[in-house]
Amino acid sequence: MYFLGIDVSKAKVDCCVFAEGLNGKKKTKVFANIDSGFNSLVAWLLKLNLELKQTIVVLEATSIYHESLAYYLYDQGLQVCIVNPARVRRFAEGLSILNKTDQIDSEVLARFAALAEPDLWQPPSPKIRLIKALMARREVLLTDLQRELNRQEKALSTLTPEAVLKSIDSSITFIRREIAKLDEEIKDHIDHDPDLKGDLDLLTSIPAVGERTGLLMLGLLHSHEFQRASQVAAYVGLVPVQRQSGSSVRGRSTLSKAGSGKVRAGLYMATVVAIRYNPHIKAMYERLLQNGKSKMSAICAAMRKLVHLCFGVLKHQMPYQADYQAKLP
Repeated sequence: MYFLGIDVSKAKVDCCVFAEGLNGKKKTKVFANIDSGFNSLVAWLLKLNLELKQTIVVLEATSIYHESLAYYLYDQGLQVCIVNPARVRRFAEGLSILNKTDQIDSEVLARFAALAEPDLWQPPSPKIRLIKALMARREVLLTDLQRELNRQEKALSTLTPEAVLKSIDSSITFIRREIAKLDEEIKDHIDHDPDLKGDLDLLTSIPAVGERTGLLMLGLLHSHEFQRASQVAAYVGLVPVQRQSGSSVRGRSTLSKAGSGKVRAGLYMATVVAIRYNPHIKAMYERLLQNGKSKMSAICAAMRKLVHLCFGVLKHQMPYQADYQAKLP
C-alpha cells in the first residue's frame, strides 16, 4: 500500500506520499486546488509508479475546500479517508511533532494513513447530495432572514428613513420567497423518490422528529454506511468521554462533540420536545433524573436515544411503535 497525505487549503493542496513505506523516502509537492491541479496530482502519482487503487489518501475535513478533491480522487480509484482535524492534531502531538505548517501537516496525514487505519470514505449518492445542498442553502437563508428581522426591529425603534425601511422590508420578502422555493424543491425531490419518501415517513413517525429533523437525519444516515446505532452517536459526537487517572483525577464526563455541530443542534431541539411527548425518551429522561443525573446529562442521553430510534426505524424499515417494549416477551 501507498500512503498519501494531503493538507488542503483554499488555494492549494500540499501533498506528501510514502511510496516505499514509512521508512522509505517521502515525496512532496504542491498543487493548485482546482481541476487542473487535481489532474497534475494524479499525473505525479503515476510518474512515481504508484498504483492508484493501492493508494490510501487522507484529507482533513476543512469546511468545503476538500470536497471537490475528495470526489475527484475517489473517481480516480484511490482509497479516500476524510478525518477529523482534531484527531490528527492529537496524533501529531503523540509523535512529538509540535510544529504546524502545511508541509508538515501533509506528512502527518500520510503517517496517520499508515498507522491509524482510518475508515474509508464513501461519497453520498447524488440524490442525497442534492438534499444536503438544498438544506444547507436554506439554513444560510434562515440566518440572513433573522439578521434582516433584527435590523427591521432596530430600525422601527429609531428614526430610520422610510427608504431604509422599505429596503429592509423588500429584503425580508425576497428571502422568505427564496426559502419557500427551496422548501418546494426539497418536497418535490423527496416525493419523486419512493425510497427517500418512505425513509422520511419512517423517521417522522418518531414523536418529536419533524420534517426538518427527519431531513437532517435522512441526509446523515444515507451519507455513511453505519453498522450500529452507536456508530451514529459517536459520529455525531454524542458519546461521553471520561477523564479519570489514578486516585486524584476524577473529571466529569463530557460529550466528545466530534461531529457536526449543526446536527447536534437539530437533535437538541428535537430532544427538548421528545422528553415531553416521546414515550421511550420521556421514561428514560425521568428515570435518569430520579437517579441523580443532572438535567443536561439526561438530555444528552436522550439525544443519543433519539439517534438510536432514528437508526432503528431505518434499519428495520418499521415505523416507530410506542408500545414496542411492552410487546417483548
